[in-house]
Amino acid sequence: MNVLVNVILGVQMLTALGMIGLILVQHGKGADMGAAFGSGSSGSLFGASGSANFLSRTTGVLATVFFVATLALAYFGNVRPASSGSVLETPAAVAPAASVDAPATAGSNAVVPAPAAAASGAAQIPTK
Repeated sequence: MNVLVNVILGVQMLTALGMIGLILVQHGKGADMGAAFGSGSSGSLFGASGSANFLSRTTGVLATVFFVATLALAYFGNVRPASSGSVLETPAAVAPAASVDAPATAGSNAVVPAPAAAASGAAQIPTK
């Protein structure tokens, strides 16, 4: 499934770059006014009105592919494995209590090491 997510991510990035390029190539609404007065843009590759139709449709198709890829990535990002349950249902791991050895002689000034800090909150609850 990781390969599928990578393929969808690649398709999404390519469609985003394609949309950026097509949007930058398109003329604005005011560009048609210049062609009406003989500006020279009517002699383009696609003709006077052919570029608007072709580029608009291609941009729409790329936008649809981008939207579907985004929804697919959102779906695969939220899929959880079937075996995993809730975090609250799994038991907490209990760390074994650290034992403190008594000093060799009662009268000596031996330093007793402090017990290790408990790993979980359950080990810090005092018992009777």
